Amino acid sequence: MARRCDICGKGTVTGNRVSHSHRKTKRVWKPNLHKIKRVVNGKIVHLNVCTKCLKKIDELMPLPK
Repeated sequence: MARRCDICGKGTVTGNRVSHSHRKTKRVWKPNLHKIKRVVNGKIVHLNVCTKCLKKIDELMPLPK
């Protein structure tokens, strides 16, 4: 599974961890992904979405009660 949001495409980002003495080592920031299921056109769709997109989806397509 690629660590990438299926909606916005947000993925891992690389950079440097900088210590107090300004030594640099590589580090990775990973997106906060969640696996969700939603019904689209009568079919269940599995999605990996970041929390920002999850909030948008919950506003646009709420789960039935």
